[in-house]
Amino acid sequence: MTGDSQPILLVTGMSGAGKSTVLQVLEDLGWETLDNFPLRLLANLLETYGESPTPIAIGLDSRTRGFAPTDIIRECEALASRDGVSLTTLFIDCSDSELQRRYNETRRPHPMARERQVADGISDERSLLEPLRKWAETLVDTSAYSTNQLQQVIRERFGKKDAQEMTVTVTSFGFSRGMPPLADLLFDMRFLDNPHWISGLRDLTGLDEQVADHIRQDPAFDPAFNSICNTLLELLPRYAAQDRSYLNIGFGCTGGRHRSVFSAEAAAQVLREAGFSPTVIHRNLESRPADPLERR
Repeated sequence: MTGDSQPILLVTGMSGAGKSTVLQVLEDLGWETLDNFPLRLLANLLETYGESPTPIAIGLDSRTRGFAPTDIIRECEALASRDGVSLTTLFIDCSDSELQRRYNETRRPHPMARERQVADGISDERSLLEPLRKWAETLVDTSAYSTNQLQQVIRERFGKKDAQEMTVTVTSFGFSRGMPPLADLLFDMRFLDNPHWISGLRDLTGLDEQVADHIRQDPAFDPAFNSICNTLLELLPRYAAQDRSYLNIGFGCTGGRHRSVFSAEAAAQVLREAGFSPTVIHRNLESRPADPLERR
C-alpha cells in the first residue's frame, strides 16, 4: 500500500475462529477498527476520512445485518476500483472440530445454531461463507493457534516495518499434533534419535541442557544442522530482496517437545548472529508427553 491510498482490510471468517482477536491486535497496531459495520455505508465513511493515511480494518461475519457474501464481494470489488483506495481481504478459518471444541468449552451459542447443535451451525456458516473464503487474498487457519500465537501472526503481517525489514519467525512443532499452517520453510528433524525414549529425558524439553547434549551427540546432527543453517543464510537475504515482509520457518519432530525445540532455538541463535531478529514460538512445548504420539 503506497502513496496517499486509503488502506482498507476486510476481516471475515468463521465465528469462533479469532476475528475479534485479530481486530483487537490491529487496533493496538494503530488501525481504525469497525466490527460488523454495514459495508454499504463504507463509501460514505471514506468521504469523512478525506486523505487520512490511517488504515481501516472492517470486521464482517454472519451476524452482520444484511450479510450476503456475493453482495459483499461485489461491493468490495467496486470499492477497490476507486482511486485512492487499497483494499485487501483476510479470512480467519478454523477446523470444524476445533470450533466445536471452543464453543463447547465456553458454552456460548453459535450464531447460526439457534436451538440446534453447534455442529449444525458451523456447517451452515461454512457453506454460507465459502464464496468469501475462496475470494479472500489471505487466509489464516487458527486451528492449531493459541490466542498469543494468532496475535503474533497478525503483528507480523500487519505491523509497521522499516522498508528493508523482514520479520522472521521460527516455530517448533510436533507432526503428530498437526502441521503449522503458515510455514514457508520447513525442516523435519525426526531423523535424529528421539529423547522421548531415553530414561531421564522424556519429561524434559529441548530447552534443557541434558536434552541439548543428547541431540548434539547424535552423529547426524552437526552435518544436517550446518546444512540447514547454510541454506537459511543463503535464502533469507534473497527473500528480503524480494520485499518479503515476513518469513515463517518451521522445525518439526514427532511430539514437538525435544528435537524440534532444540533445533529451532539453535537456528534462531545462528540467525541472530547473522543480523536477523527472529521470533521463536514453541507450539507444543507444554503438551503432555504421550507414547502413542511419539512412535519415533
